[in-house]
Amino acid sequence: MKTDIHPEYQEVTITCSCGNVIKTGSTRSEDFSVDVCSACHPFYTGKQKQADTGGQIDKFKQRFGMMRAGKN
Repeated sequence: MKTDIHPEYQEVTITCSCGNVIKTGSTRSEDFSVDVCSACHPFYTGKQKQADTGGQIDKFKQRFGMMRAGKN
């Protein structure tokens, strides 16, 4: 392994827009901020909106499901 080619690994602080602070290691030398994190992202919090809003999946199946059965 070559010497002196790897960046330094330092401890940085990541601050989310929701106020959550995360300390981690990074090759980035300065602290930085992010828009979403695991504490506020809808996928991780369970507040994710359902994909079938307004019966869109049922409408799709009604329109294109018949074509599979050989009916037009």
